[in-house]
Amino acid sequence: MLKSIRRSRFGLSNRQGSVTLIEAPVARSFMRRAIIAFFVVIPVVTLLSGIVISEYVHPILGFLLGLLLGILCGAVVALFLIVWPVLRVLWHWAAEILLSVGFVCAWTTLIQATPLWVSLLVVALVVGVPAVVGPVRRRIVAVSWCLIVRHRLRLCFAKLIRTDRDGTTPLILLAKPTPAGERVWVWLRPGLSIKDLEAEGQTHKLAVACWANEVRVMREGRRYAALIRIDITRREPLARTVTSPLPDIVPDDIPATAPVSPATPPLGLDLAEVPETVPVPTPDGARTRAPRNPQPAPSSEFDPSDYA
Repeated sequence: MLKSIRRSRFGLSNRQGSVTLIEAPVARSFMRRAIIAFFVVIPVVTLLSGIVISEYVHPILGFLLGLLLGILCGAVVALFLIVWPVLRVLWHWAAEILLSVGFVCAWTTLIQATPLWVSLLVVALVVGVPAVVGPVRRRIVAVSWCLIVRHRLRLCFAKLIRTDRDGTTPLILLAKPTPAGERVWVWLRPGLSIKDLEAEGQTHKLAVACWANEVRVMREGRRYAALIRIDITRREPLARTVTSPLPDIVPDDIPATAPVSPATPPLGLDLAEVPETVPVPTPDGARTRAPRNPQPAPSSEFDPSDYA
């Protein structure tokens, strides 16, 4: 009975139609960690707090108060470890939960403050105006893709990456839209490295899972090896035709004597006027080119006027 309650508490029932929120290996692992942390925190906190409290009260009373404080701290740490898998799920769905709660609260407040037709008109304007205005619509679509990509990466990590025996997967932090697609920051867990994601075929599988064209994985800075960045390419912004305003600025009737950049080669150059370089034979049979503008060799004779 206790086992069934424990399994149903995390949604771990194997009955048909049930929804699994936390995998069984993960729940058992964190339960084990919580028990170990509970019995480790109690003596440490009891000893430290008992020594401090004994300076102000009787040592026996100080030890009892320290034991009570140790049990309280151990229970808090154990409770945090037990609910951590649930907190991960809430973090993954935080944006959707906040949007749903905000929509329900806004609709309830609006329907109570205005008539029904006014409420429907406001909702139509809130939904219709962003759908008509191009920049706003594209921004909403880009943010929506960020939410979708976070879930797609989470499912892909669970399928592709060989995690530790506890079954923990990388923690997906934030995602933001880019001109080419999306950029996601991920914190790797112990036992994983960026090489696991850069292995042959892994990035292609990530691209397929994210419905993208290409996926690139790289480190985010040099400080933490666990913090990586995933750039998802969904479109090629540089492949579009870019209109330049320069043809409208530069006049058509530019005079021939207009100044040009020093890097620009001179115009109107007649190659027939350039003297041809004649090879000069050397005693050893090699051929060298004579300089175009030979300079007279400096005289080695002493001239007193140079030092006058």
